[in-house]
Amino acid sequence: MTVRDIVVLGSTGSIGTQALDLVRAHPDRFRVVGLTAGGSNPRLFEAQVAEFAPAWSGLGEAASVEAAGRTCDVVLNGITGAVGLRPTLAALEAGNTLALANKESLIIGGPLVKERALPGQIVPVDSEHSAIAQCLRAGAASEVRRLVLTASGGPFRGRTPEELAGVTPEQALAHPNFAMGRVITTNSATLVNKGLEVIEAHLLFDVPFDRIDVVVHPQQLIHSMVEFVDGAVVAQLGLPTMLVPIALGMAWPDRVPDAETPIDWTKAADWRFEPLDDAVFPAVTLARSAGERGGTAPAVYNAANEVAVDAFHDGRLRFPDIVATVARVLERHDVPSTEHVTVDDVLAADAWARAEAAALI
Repeated sequence: MTVRDIVVLGSTGSIGTQALDLVRAHPDRFRVVGLTAGGSNPRLFEAQVAEFAPAWSGLGEAASVEAAGRTCDVVLNGITGAVGLRPTLAALEAGNTLALANKESLIIGGPLVKERALPGQIVPVDSEHSAIAQCLRAGAASEVRRLVLTASGGPFRGRTPEELAGVTPEQALAHPNFAMGRVITTNSATLVNKGLEVIEAHLLFDVPFDRIDVVVHPQQLIHSMVEFVDGAVVAQLGLPTMLVPIALGMAWPDRVPDAETPIDWTKAADWRFEPLDDAVFPAVTLARSAGERGGTAPAVYNAANEVAVDAFHDGRLRFPDIVATVARVLERHDVPSTEHVTVDDVLAADAWARAEAAALI
């Protein structure tokens, strides 16, 4: 089997470090030819560069853009936030396969990303979208009735609006299944993350918003499902970790042996499914609205949320007001009338939304 040359963007983050673990375990499958990071953990980055000796490495957005555009087999974009957009576009324009964990670049870039991507060039690394991509192998696109994204429900599943008003940052960071960064973990608690994933699923799989459902599955052993026209539902199961999606992102369409420990079927387990309480957690409904408006609205949703999350952790905003702030910023946003959105349009909308959210807070 041919060794794949991999560029890892965001190498010191959760996705990047797990990807490098897989490279260590499978040197016959993967070779690191590029490493970049944002610079928050320079010692770890220096250790990674010393260990893997990539042909190119660097810190910052410009370094990631340059690395993504270099010739390789796969660019794994594990950057967090809107800063991942330009590297995503650079990878696509260079013709590299893009293993995409940076959901923000697709969500805010929307048409910009899709018009540059060749069929099959983007391989999703989010666990939910990786699951859907795997499930879609079971039938033709014309046979798909709906996509079903699963959600853990976060640490506040079942809480009332009154109870959410007193939530602390420490409580919001106590995700029941995953260890992630501050923004993503908080987004999982507000369900903003699931709203972003609904937009991402629409863009990745060309399925209308009214055929993308969200169901709460606290155990997170079913990562997502596809319902077909004959009533059959195909689900992808596995432990609540990111190793399989990352391995598939780097090796697609092939599987990497022993990427993750399988579920132990000798142990009894109860799995639950519950409807999402949109009244208590309105972030998904708000994301659908932003996605249907299109243009720069998803970029505004994402940017306003990032500012609100920071304010919450700084003690300047209550937990329920995170999503309320996003809703107010979206109400004030005028989506450009032109169908063609440029990178400058997206970044301008991002900057406007951040300033508007900060002013409201």
